[in-house]
Amino acid sequence: MELEKIREEIDGIDEKLCGLFLRRMELGKEAMLEKKRLGRPLVDEEREQRILESVSERSGSVSAYARSLFREMISLSRFYQRACSLLSENCGSLFSPEVHGRLREIGAGEEAFIYTLSLAGINIREKKVLILGGGAASLTVKAAAERLGASRVTVLSRSGGADYGRPGAFADSGIIVNTTSVGMYPDNLNSIIDLGYYKECSGVIDLIYNPRRTVLLMDAQKRGITCIDGLPMLVFQAARAEELASGKAVAESRIAETIGRLREESGNIVVIGMPGSGKSSVAEMICAKMRRPFINIDSEIVKTAGKTIPEIFAQDGEAVFRDIERSETAKAGRLTGAVIATGGGVVKDLRNYAPLHQNGRIYYLRRNLVELETEGRPLSKNFETLVRLQEEREPLYRFFADAEIQNDLSLEKAAKRIMEEYRENICY
Repeated sequence: MELEKIREEIDGIDEKLCGLFLRRMELGKEAMLEKKRLGRPLVDEEREQRILESVSERSGSVSAYARSLFREMISLSRFYQRACSLLSENCGSLFSPEVHGRLREIGAGEEAFIYTLSLAGINIREKKVLILGGGAASLTVKAAAERLGASRVTVLSRSGGADYGRPGAFADSGIIVNTTSVGMYPDNLNSIIDLGYYKECSGVIDLIYNPRRTVLLMDAQKRGITCIDGLPMLVFQAARAEELASGKAVAESRIAETIGRLREESGNIVVIGMPGSGKSSVAEMICAKMRRPFINIDSEIVKTAGKTIPEIFAQDGEAVFRDIERSETAKAGRLTGAVIATGGGVVKDLRNYAPLHQNGRIYYLRRNLVELETEGRPLSKNFETLVRLQEEREPLYRFFADAEIQNDLSLEKAAKRIMEEYRENICY
């Protein structure tokens, strides 16, 4: 078949795919509204996983590519629909082909990326910019970077033979932008590069928005590098779509408010602390007040093991318990919009930090040792062991925690303080 005929057929397929994608987004909006009416959870992770498995099974030799495509589509649908519902009372027209065509014409993607940079306070003028990934998003970022006066803009993609693990001549890059899907839900905690190679890096932008903090962003935070995720870019484009659909301008303050609302709704509240400090009770109280799902990791461990925690310790040992705990912590950390109560020893394994931090704000619930409960707790059977545990774990609790909350007065006050602190700081 001649090249031009091949391209003509590809263009026809792309046109059909675009129409099907827009229709899927419309149906996603309708499904969201119906789930709200029925009082069902807005996110069905089991269904999403079944979709991905089915796609993999049916896609033969390109199953990995098909899974990546559908994974990104599911994540995009989840956040985009919610953003549109916050920006518009009736967002159905936002998904029309006409609106999306106009978005491309006016360069809404470039404007959205520039807006995201401004929120983070990242200046790329006269900086060396490294863009990871060779898809459509990378072209948008490249155009924006050149427009803003970057001194060098380099696009690395595996399709072009690049090895992300070896920066080579680009190790002097000052700004790094990830436009790939590496680390995106549900394949959280995968990392595309090691920032340790990039000694001059001063800014990192990851266009992924689920999870809130990819391994790349957590690495940047650890190194004190200014960084931001892709949610502001997504919301900004939704706002421009709303303007085109309605003919009315969307104020920047409304865009910022929508970003804040999405941050608050999708973030997890994670409660850590000593055994018997009231973690589960306080977490359940927060769930009731904020109408969020409650995940008790100890309860999930019991379900998985088919026996109580004292029985696991007695029959299998602490090492087996910690393995199950790490697995259940990873599952819980992938969720969004939940309240998670951990076991007291979750901080003993530093590998549990990233799963909990990726979508969550972590609260260390403190309580006077004499008030801690010890009944049914295999590692804190008496006051002497409590003192030893406290001394051993205190530095770990502080390492994990974003904030410390005292629970010496009442459960209600502790829950209220966590909710207040969460709303004040969730955007950070």
